[in-house]
Amino acid sequence: MNDNFPKLLWLNDSGLSCLLTLLLLGLLLGSVGLGWIVNSFLILLALLLFLPIVAFWGFRWWVKSNLVEDKCPVCNYEFTGFNRTECRCPNCGEPLKVEAGRFQRLTPPGTIDVEAIEVSAKQLED
Repeated sequence: MNDNFPKLLWLNDSGLSCLLTLLLLGLLLGSVGLGWIVNSFLILLALLLFLPIVAFWGFRWWVKSNLVEDKCPVCNYEFTGFNRTECRCPNCGEPLKVEAGRFQRLTPPGTIDVEAIEVSAKQLED
């Protein structure tokens, strides 16, 4: 190999020759009136680059607006769930539904939910 040849003109497999080939092909297509192919390719490339970013931010917004953190109405265990879904409490196993940002017991129709309070027993003396 000739070591006296200037190294600035060497093109190796670094991808520069491929990039130059694509650039020359784009210029050639644009000069013969087929620039719309080049524009379509560039638009497709831009969509492939920016669509995942937009999808990621959209997914984050959806999770942020639908994730609910509240306490179980039966055992007061705090956990998270998605809005407008049914789930079970991981602590007591009670079936719950998530509505309006709160956990509610999932009971069959006609069930009356009663809260019991503890009353201390006093002995009445006669």
